Amino acid sequence: MSVITLESVKKVYKLGENSVHALRGVSLEIAAGEFVSIIGPSGSGKSTMMHILGCLDRPSEGRYLLNGKDVSALSRDALAEIRNKQIGFVFQGFNLLPRTTAVENVEVPLLYSRPVMHAHERRERALKALAAMGLSDRADHHPNQLSGGQQQRVAIARALVNEPSLILADEPTGNLDTKTSIDVMQALQELRARRGITIVLITHEPDIAAFGTRIVAVRDGVILSDVPNVPRGLPQDAPVALAAAG
Repeated sequence: MSVITLESVKKVYKLGENSVHALRGVSLEIAAGEFVSIIGPSGSGKSTMMHILGCLDRPSEGRYLLNGKDVSALSRDALAEIRNKQIGFVFQGFNLLPRTTAVENVEVPLLYSRPVMHAHERRERALKALAAMGLSDRADHHPNQLSGGQQQRVAIARALVNEPSLILADEPTGNLDTKTSIDVMQALQELRARRGITIVLITHEPDIAAFGTRIVAVRDGVILSDVPNVPRGLPQDAPVALAAAG
């Protein structure tokens, strides 16, 4: 089953009297459980594609189907509900609340759940997500007490806490050193292997893109190539290091 289907998607931004064509008729299909790396230089259109995939922006033309549902013309409230329940976001900057513990940071998406979730249930689910990322012993630490890699793992746990079908990772290793970047990418690989979560990674680094099972190259708003890839990192049948999380 396809999680993502883009059909001839175009995105045009108006800047005064000028029009910027960020996407020029992109079509893309991503099946459940794939790890797709979208790679391209600055200005290639990959970030615009990410915003559309994350229901943060709408196509100017074309259709976007998420889990078989056309979300191109949904209301803001409907899109917000989809973002909260079906999509987990991981960003370059971690975006953790500085005066809040790791477990409290992970709880944040659950605060917007409907029906309202009890506090003890929120904490239990957040602790479970942290355990899946190997951070049970860091639950009560604040971001300034964590390394960069640990902060990104907290961010991944936050993305997982609502049990989404899709994770969108936008340059998740941009602020990390090489060793920590590899650790974070292997953590994403293991989540796919253990849970079957679909992962879409945006990057400009070939070494990071190589962790995906498929690499889509984008330039000037069009897809230049779309090829399968033998992933870098852990063999797909190797024992995973992360704790089971249900």
